[in-house]
Amino acid sequence: MNTPHLAFGHFEFIADNGCLLRDDRPVAIGARGASLLATLLAAQGGVVSKSALMDAVWPGLAVEESNLSVQIAALRKLLGPASDGGEWIVTVPRVGYRFSGRVESLTDGADSGWHARAEANPGIAVLPFENLGGDAEKQYLADGIADDLIVALTRFRWLRVASRGASFARWNSSRDPRAVGLELGVNFLVDGAIRYTGDRIRISVHLADAAKGATVWSEHYDLQLAEIFAVQDAIAERIAAAVEPELLLRHGLAVAPHTGNITAWDLVRQGTFNFHKVSQPTHLLARRFFREAAELDPMLPEAQIWRARVNAGLIAYGWTDDPAADGQEGLTAALRAIYLDPRNPYSHYALAIVSAYTGRADQAILAAERSIELGSSFALGHLVLGMARLFSGDAAGARKPLSRGLELNPHDPQNGVWFSLMMLARFFSDDVEGALDIGHTALKARPDRPALMRIQACCHMAAGNIQQARRLAAAANGLPESAGDALGPFRDGNQEWATRLEGLLREAED
Repeated sequence: MNTPHLAFGHFEFIADNGCLLRDDRPVAIGARGASLLATLLAAQGGVVSKSALMDAVWPGLAVEESNLSVQIAALRKLLGPASDGGEWIVTVPRVGYRFSGRVESLTDGADSGWHARAEANPGIAVLPFENLGGDAEKQYLADGIADDLIVALTRFRWLRVASRGASFARWNSSRDPRAVGLELGVNFLVDGAIRYTGDRIRISVHLADAAKGATVWSEHYDLQLAEIFAVQDAIAERIAAAVEPELLLRHGLAVAPHTGNITAWDLVRQGTFNFHKVSQPTHLLARRFFREAAELDPMLPEAQIWRARVNAGLIAYGWTDDPAADGQEGLTAALRAIYLDPRNPYSHYALAIVSAYTGRADQAILAAERSIELGSSFALGHLVLGMARLFSGDAAGARKPLSRGLELNPHDPQNGVWFSLMMLARFFSDDVEGALDIGHTALKARPDRPALMRIQACCHMAAGNIQQARRLAAAANGLPESAGDALGPFRDGNQEWATRLEGLLREAED
C-alpha cells in the first residue's frame, strides 16, 4: 500500500511518517503538531472535536484544554496564511476545529506534482568526478567513472539514485553538501577525483551525509586502468554498505561482476562524453565510438545499451538520413544488451526508447515496465513509460508515470522533452488548467525551448486566454529553433490531436 501524500497550498504532508514539506523542502514540525495536522487532514474538511484532537495528540493522557490551544496556535503560525489570506485551521465555536483548505491526495493513481518527494528509501547522487591530471582530453574518463557508479548503484533497488543529468548539472555549482542534497532531494552524495598517469590511475572517492555535511566514508585506489572494472564494483558495494548496511545484508549484492575489454570500455566512455553534448556531430561521433566498442567486445553490454540510445536520439532529433536502418540497429543493440545484462534497468530502458521512436509503442511499454520492476526509483523508466503510453494515444495513462519520473528527476537539464509530454498528457486528458500549471513550471526551468512555449500557447488558446497565447507564440518564433522537439511519433500516431494543436497554434499566431 502506498504512503498517503496529502497536498495543500505549497505544502505536502506524508501521513505515515509525519513529514511536512513546503515547496519540497522539509519543515520542522514536532510530533504533536504532526499528529494534530494528520487528524485534521483525515477529517476531509469535517469538524474534529476538541476531545478527539486531544486523544490523537496525547493518547491515554489527561491534559488541560489550554494545551490544545497552544498546539493549534503553533501549527497555524507554522503553516502561515492560506491561499485566500485566511486560516488553514478554522475554529468552530464550542465544538472543535476543521481544516478549511483544499486537500489533494497524491496516492493510488492520482497525479502527484512533478517536484521531488520525500521517500522512505535513502536517496543518493553521484556528482561529477574531478580530473586532476590537467589533461582535458581525459575528462571523459572522470565522467565515465561517475557514470558507471550511477549505473552500479541503480541496481540496488532500495536506493533512490539521482539521474545523471540532475547530478551532473551541479558541476559548476556550490559543492556544499546540504545545499546540493536539498536541491536533488537525496540523503547522500558521492564525489571524487581521478589522476591519470600513463597506464595507471588513482581514484579518490568520498561519500557524504548531505544533511549533516559529514563524511561517511572515503577511500582512494591506485591501480592500472585494466583493473578498473573490479574496483568500480567494489566501490559501489562499499557505498551501499555505508548507506544502509542492514538492507545490503538483507538483499545482497546487486552489482553484477563487471568484466570486459578495457579498450572497449574506454571507447564507450568517450562515446558517452560526446553523447551528452547533444548535437548532431557529437551524436554521430558517439555512435562511431559505440560501434567500435561493440565490435571489439561483443560481450560488453554498455556498448549495446549506448548504441541503442544514440540511434534513438538520432531519430528523435531528426538527425538521421535513414531512420529505418538506424531504428533497426538500435533495436538489435537493445535486444543484445538485454541478453547480456537482463537485470540492468538501462538495458530495458534502451529497448523502450528505441521502440518508442520506431513505432513500437506496445513493445516500448513492456520494456519500460520491466525497467521499473528492476528499479522502482529509476526515473528514466517511468518517463519512457509515460512517453510510450502517450504515443499510443493513452493520454490519461501517461500522466502518472510522467509525473513520477519528473518527481524523481526534477533538475535534469534535458527535461524539456518530458515537460512537453506531460503538458500534452494533461491537455489531451481534458485537464487544460493542469497543463497550464505544468507549462508555467516548465518555462521557468527551460525558457529557451520554443516547443514548450508553443504547447503552452495552445493551452492558453484552448482556455480562452488569447492575449497570453499570442504573446507566447510570438516569443517562441523569436527564439532559435532547438535541435528537435522529439514529438514526431506523437503526431504520427495521433493525427487528430496533432491537427487540433496545429489549429490552436495558427489561431495564436494570427
